[in-house]
Amino acid sequence: MKNPASFIITILATLGLASILNAQQAKKPTLKKNAKVNVLAIPEVTRDKVICFALYTVHEKTLKLTAQLYPLKEGETRKVRLEAKISGQWKTVAVTDVIERGWTAPFRVENWDDTKDTTYRVRHGEKATYEGLIRKNPVEKREIVVVGFTGNSINPGHGGNIPKEDLVSNIKKIKPDILFFSGDQVYDHRRHYAAWLNFGRDFGEVIKDYPTITIPDDHDVGQPNLWGHNGRKSTLSGASDGGYIMPVEYVKEVERAQTSHLPDPYDPTPIDRGIGTYYTDLTWGRVSFAIIEDRKFKTGPAGMIPRQGPRPDHIRNPEYNPKSVDVPQARLLGERQLKFLEAWGQDWTNTDIKAALSQTIFCGGAHIHGRIGGRLHADLDSNGWPQTGRNKAILALRKSFAFHYAGDQHLATVFHHGVDEWRDSIHSFCVPSIANLYLRWWKPLEPGKNRKPNQDPILGDHLDGFNNKVTAIAVANPTPTKGGDRLTTRAAGFGVVRIDKKTRDITFICWPRNVDVANKEAKPYPGWPYTFNQLDNYSRKAVAYLPTLEINQPNQVVQIQHEESKEVVYTLRINGKSFSPKVFATGSYTIEIGEGDSKRIFKQVKTTAKENAKSLKVKLK
Repeated sequence: MKNPASFIITILATLGLASILNAQQAKKPTLKKNAKVNVLAIPEVTRDKVICFALYTVHEKTLKLTAQLYPLKEGETRKVRLEAKISGQWKTVAVTDVIERGWTAPFRVENWDDTKDTTYRVRHGEKATYEGLIRKNPVEKREIVVVGFTGNSINPGHGGNIPKEDLVSNIKKIKPDILFFSGDQVYDHRRHYAAWLNFGRDFGEVIKDYPTITIPDDHDVGQPNLWGHNGRKSTLSGASDGGYIMPVEYVKEVERAQTSHLPDPYDPTPIDRGIGTYYTDLTWGRVSFAIIEDRKFKTGPAGMIPRQGPRPDHIRNPEYNPKSVDVPQARLLGERQLKFLEAWGQDWTNTDIKAALSQTIFCGGAHIHGRIGGRLHADLDSNGWPQTGRNKAILALRKSFAFHYAGDQHLATVFHHGVDEWRDSIHSFCVPSIANLYLRWWKPLEPGKNRKPNQDPILGDHLDGFNNKVTAIAVANPTPTKGGDRLTTRAAGFGVVRIDKKTRDITFICWPRNVDVANKEAKPYPGWPYTFNQLDNYSRKAVAYLPTLEINQPNQVVQIQHEESKEVVYTLRINGKSFSPKVFATGSYTIEIGEGDSKRIFKQVKTTAKENAKSLKVKLK
């Protein structure tokens, strides 16, 4: 057993109370024979190993890197150095102070040369060195690859801290351009710092060498579910009234650890109680990623709608009217993020394709929760609710022909979303959990419509529990019976997205755990890979057409604006020199073509009933 003093220090450290620890470190516990090992005990490391791992991104030639340290001792320097090997010589490019609450060291380097690979190292004191690779911006690559993860459970009921060697090995074989961890990197609700160190030990071997996006979800901030409600304090069990359970400083510590290496926030204005924001965009390899906080501004359901089940967020009443829960005061992304998506969707600087990254998908993506028989009519924790907020998010994303990449659901799916009609909007890919503690199934009671011949009836066109239009394309349901291993039968795995910038095709692939992706015999989950085109993310049927644009230069940005409403209908970097703009109302439009100093604007352009009925020749500088 630990001695009392050491035990108290360890608990304080795991809670992130570094101001009390101030540099002390827990001693190794003395374990009795057959005693269980505490995987979240903070190990005592030698001074040369005090840097645990590092995360980085590069955006618009600004490098942001956060080094994660083990607790420092009294008398040790709180300065950390970032060095880069330039022309064969190590040069200090930044120095920063350690933030003791959470022991993070965030760096920022502007005017970074992203045209070449650069070896870096983080240094502390005289002994500690942590080395990695900052990769060059892959603008010349035809295909950009993003590997995605969610749900890193180490819960003992799921087998504990299952090794991640298969994931690390496959990342190295896939050689992605960017890594994406969509949330629930940490499942311990009181010890984020200790669990975050464990996450870094599992994945540090690869995240040190690849740009990595990590965003926290509900479990990361110490909650079973999260409706952030603009930052207020939650007072109900389960936090269904909206807001945060843990102290503000704990939430800030989590977000600093997981997001301080991301590009600067679009709007850093704090929400209630001084909690920050991190929603932003990242352009890498000519793919622009919108990084969204789909929990932070979302309204809590308790007191907002009538309770229709044992929990305020679980609707079990099959007779309920879905319209009754779409109350005007309920929000999803909030106006601030919708404004961001509008601006992001119209900015195509150094961009060929757009993608949105967030915690979870915009629909009720599961019918059965926890166990077979645990059917819900609707789950208010999903981003299918509120419906108006869900539709606003999708409408904003489809204006830039973006696809959506997310996690959280413990269930891998591909959906084609609809607002007014089925399949008129974006595609989403929800990746499976790294390790799946809480099981979910997509099991609609009615067969889907408009399926392909011999296709599983769970696929096709459906209404989710909120009457949102969704088309199920691929689903990796867990095994319905107990037993078997705790990975394969629970449908654990990871996702891969391949983006072909030449054809503008996007391919979703969903891999199970414990496979070798380099083995020709290895197969993804049934239903994958799935390939679609960029234009399929706004496949709304045309009401009318504008003249076909014949442009003297290829791959130009085209923006269509309805003149009467002043609404931007969509913005897109077209593929090639010819483009026939479809529109969804007759009348007059403004067409803007090109970017920067090379731009043409045509006003009062009238619609035609047929595609290619007229042409418009455009000469740019």
